[in-house]
Amino acid sequence: MSSRDRTKSVAMKTLFGKCGGCGAKVDVLTRGDLPSRPNGTTVFARKPEGAAEVSRGHSRTADRSEGPNESRRGRPAGFAVVETQQLPLWDRLPGSESSGAPVRQATTTETESNPAAAIVMEEVVRKENLERALKQVIANKGGPGVDGMAVDELKGYLKTRWPDLKARLMEGRYKPQPVKAVDIPKPGGGTRRLGIPTVLDRFIQQALLQVMTPVYDPTFSPHSFGFRPGRNAHQAVRQAQAYIQEGYTWVVDIDVEKFFDRVNHDILMGRIARRVTDKRILRLIRLYLQAGVMLNGVVQERHEGTPQGGPLSPLLSNILLDELDKELERRGHKFCRYADDCNIYVQSERAGQRVMDSVERFLNERLKLRINRDKSAVAQPQKRAFLGFSFTSGEDRKIRLAPKSVKSFKQRVKRITGRSRGLPLERMILELNGYTRGWMGYFRLAETPTVLMDLDSWIRRRLRAVMAKQWFKSCKARFRGLRGLGVNTELAAMIAVTRHGPWAMANMKAFKMAMPNEFFADRGLLALSGYGR
Repeated sequence: MSSRDRTKSVAMKTLFGKCGGCGAKVDVLTRGDLPSRPNGTTVFARKPEGAAEVSRGHSRTADRSEGPNESRRGRPAGFAVVETQQLPLWDRLPGSESSGAPVRQATTTETESNPAAAIVMEEVVRKENLERALKQVIANKGGPGVDGMAVDELKGYLKTRWPDLKARLMEGRYKPQPVKAVDIPKPGGGTRRLGIPTVLDRFIQQALLQVMTPVYDPTFSPHSFGFRPGRNAHQAVRQAQAYIQEGYTWVVDIDVEKFFDRVNHDILMGRIARRVTDKRILRLIRLYLQAGVMLNGVVQERHEGTPQGGPLSPLLSNILLDELDKELERRGHKFCRYADDCNIYVQSERAGQRVMDSVERFLNERLKLRINRDKSAVAQPQKRAFLGFSFTSGEDRKIRLAPKSVKSFKQRVKRITGRSRGLPLERMILELNGYTRGWMGYFRLAETPTVLMDLDSWIRRRLRAVMAKQWFKSCKARFRGLRGLGVNTELAAMIAVTRHGPWAMANMKAFKMAMPNEFFADRGLLALSGYGR
């Protein structure tokens, strides 16, 4: 065997072994992704297939002049030379002595040339990173997982158990606990199943998220708005509005069928292994993906999907769907994506159908995901909803509330203002304000104030009906109630003997005179149409 063949064989064995227990072969490493080797040795690393895709701005003709079997300086074709050196140790954090392993921190030069070098377990367990993670988990609150530990118990637990926990993380021996299955109602009906990790696993995931985000987020598409620092749903809706106003008046509304339940673990781990070379982190992420789900006291195994409910899940979904973003960018499409909700804007229905078919093939072949054809469609934007909003027709294309958003709002208000609850009016208004304040914090983007004014009027009628129900016991009670609020005797007597129900009475002139808009404003009722003014 020649020296060149021996070098190639060693490099293949070194780089294409199992990746940290994930069960997938790491065949996608590039120049910046190789692990460090001591003593300044040089290793050859095969470039990944498709590394020269147009979407990443590379050229396919870079090395063609050197022939099919030889590349620059006589190294095997398709291999890149990577120089590595021994990195200095850094100060150990309290408790690291128990791990029995030296602690390594990436140098400034290394992280500048290769940001992925910062994704190592030593950075995850760094004191400053852990303090931030603990503060974030406490601020997020949330319920306990399968072990029953509450958020306020985490700090005391870490004080006594952290040295052992850190040792297991550093040695790659930590095993997450199963997640707790919790079903929550969907706005459009049905339920969504969440997987709630234990408080301790949420803490570790948060620490891992804080290390991975600065490396991954700058590489994500500018068309991706979901679960990213400095980006939000309002920006996505504004961008969609801009596309429509530019003349892209047809939307390809893509709904990925059960995305969080259908994520292929091997494909996702392959994408992560392109940048993360620390096998401890790769193994930990794989174990989080495969952590069982406890339902009715029984742990069920999971072989696909990433559970919603943990801090790491949104980042993992963006890592996987970033490949879709890059493909759409390569094709020059106008699109907005928020998590698994993706809208592509085109200029005709025929173009939209072509895009729908091609994207469906791409998702199925590359990511093993399916489009829900019943919920996906090619339509005009005013007939579809995007993140709770829709758009008006005409030239202005204003942002408006989607019909489903209005329907879900009314359903919630009906529960709060139920006439059989028996609550005092002031207490009901206080509870109502708590909901409407948060609702308007999100839907303040709507540019159709008439809809908000109609909702204000409807809410006041609901509250008048509550008062009418409290006076419904007898004619005398209605008469005294109306007279006490300033209604003249003749009108109060006429309404007191009516046979109409509370909802009908709430729309009568006497009740509007007794409880005008100022009556509710004086008692603290927030007006939707006046929010922020």
